[in-house]
Amino acid sequence: MTEHTHLESSATAVPFGEFRIARTEQGDAVVVEVAGDVDTTTAPALVQAADEALAEQPPVLVVDLSRVEFLASPGLTALLTIHRNAGTATAVRIVASGRATLRPIQLTGLEESLSLFPTREAALGAS
Repeated sequence: MTEHTHLESSATAVPFGEFRIARTEQGDAVVVEVAGDVDTTTAPALVQAADEALAEQPPVLVVDLSRVEFLASPGLTALLTIHRNAGTATAVRIVASGRATLRPIQLTGLEESLSLFPTREAALGAS
């Protein structure tokens, strides 16, 4: 079961081994904020949280990875799955700017397939 809690936006690190997902609504958008490592054990929880949000068919789903410390290949697969599951009804916007998240996305060429933004504010403000 995925824990849905509100996280304060701060630059503090998540304790080692701790993974959290927080869901908030901002205007017409649903924001799924992830903290910790996205790997084999946690990627399914990310997809589940996104699928729960997509079930409501919001116009925009923002997946905020700004507090992710490690993005493994299952996490990259999860991002592609979320994008595919959204179909055409929901625009999926990924917040990835740090070395831990943006670099793996770039190295795999996924920046061509995903809508990337440097901040949550940029993702929410895009049209």
